[in-house]
Amino acid sequence: MKDFIIPWGDDRDMGTPATEGAPITLEIDGFEVTVPEGTSVMRAAAIAGIKVPKLCASDNLEAFGSCRLCVVEIEGRRGTPASCTTPVAPGMVVRTQSEQVKKIRKGVMELYISDHPLDCLTCSANGDCELQDMAGVVGLRDQRFEAPEGGMRTHFATRDTSGQVNPEYRPKDDSNPYFTYDPAKCIVCNRCVRACEEVQGTFALTIEGRGFDSRVSAGGAGDDFLSSDCVSCGACVQACPTATLQEKSVIELGTPTRSVITTCAYCGVGCSFKAELNGDELVRMTPYKHGAANRGHSCVKGRFAYGYATHADRILSPMIRETIDEPWREVSWEEALGFAAAKMRGIQAKYGRKAVGVITSSRCTNEETYLVQKLTRAVFLNNNTDTCARVCHSPTGYGLGQTFGTSAGTQNFDSVAKADVVVVIGANPTDGHPVFASRLKKRLRAGAKLIVIDPRRIDLVKSAHIEAAHHLALRPGTNVAVVTALAHVIVTEKLYDESFIRQRCDWDEFEEYAEFISDVRHAPEMTEMLTGVPAEELRAAARLYATGGNGAIYYGLGVTEHSQGSTTVMGIANLAMLTGNIGREGVGVNPLRGQNNVQGSCDMGSFPHELPGYRHVKNADVRAIFESAWGVEIDAEPGLRIPNMLDAAVSGQFKGLYCQGEDILQSDPDTRHVAAGLAAMDCVIVHDLFLNETANYAHVFLPGSTFLEKDGTFTNAERRINRVRKVMAPRNGYADWEITQMLANAILKAEGRPLWHYTHPAQIMEEIAATTPGFANVDYAMLEEKGSVQWPCNDAAPEGSPIMHVDGFVRGKGRFIVTEYVATEERTGPRFPLLLTTGRILSQYNVGAQTRRTPNTVWHTEDVLEIHPHDAEVRGVKEGDWVKLASRSGETAMRAHLTDRVSPGVVYTTFHHPTTQANVITTDYSDWATNCPEYKVTAVQVGLSNGPTEWQESYEEQARLSRRILPAAE
Repeated sequence: MKDFIIPWGDDRDMGTPATEGAPITLEIDGFEVTVPEGTSVMRAAAIAGIKVPKLCASDNLEAFGSCRLCVVEIEGRRGTPASCTTPVAPGMVVRTQSEQVKKIRKGVMELYISDHPLDCLTCSANGDCELQDMAGVVGLRDQRFEAPEGGMRTHFATRDTSGQVNPEYRPKDDSNPYFTYDPAKCIVCNRCVRACEEVQGTFALTIEGRGFDSRVSAGGAGDDFLSSDCVSCGACVQACPTATLQEKSVIELGTPTRSVITTCAYCGVGCSFKAELNGDELVRMTPYKHGAANRGHSCVKGRFAYGYATHADRILSPMIRETIDEPWREVSWEEALGFAAAKMRGIQAKYGRKAVGVITSSRCTNEETYLVQKLTRAVFLNNNTDTCARVCHSPTGYGLGQTFGTSAGTQNFDSVAKADVVVVIGANPTDGHPVFASRLKKRLRAGAKLIVIDPRRIDLVKSAHIEAAHHLALRPGTNVAVVTALAHVIVTEKLYDESFIRQRCDWDEFEEYAEFISDVRHAPEMTEMLTGVPAEELRAAARLYATGGNGAIYYGLGVTEHSQGSTTVMGIANLAMLTGNIGREGVGVNPLRGQNNVQGSCDMGSFPHELPGYRHVKNADVRAIFESAWGVEIDAEPGLRIPNMLDAAVSGQFKGLYCQGEDILQSDPDTRHVAAGLAAMDCVIVHDLFLNETANYAHVFLPGSTFLEKDGTFTNAERRINRVRKVMAPRNGYADWEITQMLANAILKAEGRPLWHYTHPAQIMEEIAATTPGFANVDYAMLEEKGSVQWPCNDAAPEGSPIMHVDGFVRGKGRFIVTEYVATEERTGPRFPLLLTTGRILSQYNVGAQTRRTPNTVWHTEDVLEIHPHDAEVRGVKEGDWVKLASRSGETAMRAHLTDRVSPGVVYTTFHHPTTQANVITTDYSDWATNCPEYKVTAVQVGLSNGPTEWQESYEEQARLSRRILPAAE
């Protein structure tokens, strides 16, 4: 397959993994080559440009040595060792093409072919089959094995050569929606099994039987790939050298002929992929081996769930309507943009320039987000801009900014390989960030220790070949108390790193903090009744983190989505500074971002008080930079956050909203209040792929483009700026940045002001670099050369910054901050005795707008309520029963799932399906510093129900009416 764009790196499979060590020089086929100590002969040959035939070897797997195709001769040694399992030695002389070696290889290939169907011309792997390639390499032209007189059984024929039914034959397993397993074509190379173990860490596959009876098995007897523990990451499919494991899309569409490297648009890991195509038809997505975030691995969403881009629900034409009770009317782009511009200008003329605002998207590119915040500041002339990062990681920005001086994580993902102790708090990486989770599990299998702090027993607590040293199953809402108790143990037992604190932090502030934290009220024994965490377990966890070597903390929305989210982030930073776990590999404080560009949307100035680069709008020198670039005067007063916009709309002061790529009606808390705010507006412009829930209240719909249809950049959770490359032309006609520019120009033209003239996102990045210090040296040429770069990237760090705070904190001295626990206002009581917390599931993403329009729904057809068997029993609830979930805000109904993953008194659900509308339950309580909603603590009651609530039914009817589209003729 020809690669259309390979901007960096050697894409060859070198056979075995790279190693580090002293240089070793040897000779292979007369060529001298120098490689690190521990390198295999196979890899050394590949480095020298010599290909050794192989079937069981791959450079993302440990050497296995089973196929015997890679044998070589080594001068002075007996026999023909496998080159994949033989390490190099000084002065070694290797021959890869001797007559004996060639004869052995041809014989080995003959044996493989004797039990393999020779249907190459009609096989789905034709042209992309390593078995086929290796047969050609060794010069195999026929095979000598003939059936004995009594008949011969193979694995691929339904009947043996005597005509009897063949008991060795197994039919193809097509249970998985994305790939098939055909045992008839399996050569038992073990690559799929090893990929599942070594790369993914799920251990779902095994080899059953021995000798001729060996075959790949998914799960136990009676299991298929769908019912097994397989998570459909695609590692086995990618590892398979034949058509045994094959994408259904390749079977249907054929072998791809070109590829484009781009970046996944799901979670904050930011995996690099090769989008493989025939013409402009996408055939498959395969993880790119040189992607610095994913290192050639993927999850079910990024690997397979891209079908939403061509789903029938996708809207491809602009639509408008005067009122939200009317059906939509398809119009031209010119009419839609003119209508939107007139509406927004009319609102500002009537209600003032601050009566409109924007919401940027964490799913769109940096360049697109930059333009949306520029739209409100340079066109609407106010700072009313906010983003969905508000409702997930805004406390990260505040907390880390206060303690370290920068609003981002400290490490790259490679760093986890050097960690000795890992703390996972308020995150579920195996579901939310599965590729990072695989890398973490690999380190845990190598001996690192794990501490999980979570109310729920997530998979990392105990699963195949890993088990947490400590699981602190705290009560929802007590994060600060637990983190403070951990610090209490470290300080009172003098486990802190005094030299690091004296050198890198403010010692006077530390002494004040130490006095606060040493108070006996923070002792684990005193907090045990509050948090539910046994004191001895907490003390042991604190000692392990402080004394176990490199300590790394990874956290997620279970930390930030609380009324004390910012306080918990600061408490986590305190722990890292106390123990000196900052500024080198294997340590740090690492927020796991929920969406692909949450980090980037924050970097680009999406918050109402900050311009790009986290600089406050009140600072005249910062405003001057953008005023010079944009040619307008920028308002010095911070604008409205999303909750403020909705409140102002209900009170009649906020009347117009441009919402790009977000669905606030489904994702934001207190759904009824969000609906009331949207209904009160005169003009809601929704810019999205589908008629989402927010579009129920929209007056203008601008069809968006997918990540496959645009150029730009995403910034992932490790601050890595990755290129997004256009794979195909936008089906709606325009990339999202172009649509924002056209809307801006429609307004500017009507007002006689200078227009925007961007012709490519590279020009927008140049403007970002010119105005934002952390991006000063970033441009598309650099990204093409290096593949990706981590900010800050400027004259002080021209190559980027994989690790932050190496020699000192961005703010100078690290700042210890007192973290006083303050109980949330959301309390349980007789009416609402349970605590609801929410999260995600592996197969679905955020509000499900993308993944619900893919076959991923086979794993998650509806949101369910996890409830402990004890709580279910006292309420008469059985598995699968409809239950009503009620809070002080509202009520909804869903089916119950009984599990001991949650503790008694705690229930859990996801928010992927709009029919459930889980956020009708959540309240408007929020983080004290950032207004991040308190999704993770809601007092609820659960009782039996006959099905969906009256509110759900009325909501569904209103949504149905709102989505009516007039036929084109009308």
